Amino acid sequence: VQLQASGGGLVQPGGSLRLSCAVSGHHLDYYVIGWFRQVPGKERERISCIKGAGGSVGYAESMKERFTISRNNAKNTVYLQMDNLKPEDTAVYHCATNLGDFVSDQTGCPVEYDYWGQGTLVTVSS
Repeated sequence: VQLQASGGGLVQPGGSLRLSCAVSGHHLDYYVIGWFRQVPGKERERISCIKGAGGSVGYAESMKERFTISRNNAKNTVYLQMDNLKPEDTAVYHCATNLGDFVSDQTGCPVEYDYWGQGTLVTVSS
């Protein structure tokens, strides 16, 4: 399975971006996809996940107000809509999947992920 995140770029504070995670090698509608971000030198931060069966979603508490996860099964792609972006949102954003049974965290998202894609850089700056 392969995942490829895209859609990053430079955006002004208050702006929006939509990131895409294109999945190949398995059908999106069966498995969970999660979004993360990481600033160099800092711990990776969980954002959200969307499950295959039923499409239920989970968000880290600090992310739910401005970030929205969605998917298009026909395109085998998961999206992350990011609104009212702030300079502290600057990071490399990654998507990942877990192909098996998983232990959930308090958001309902997997604690562990099996496969990771290359990230996409988001820079929020004026």
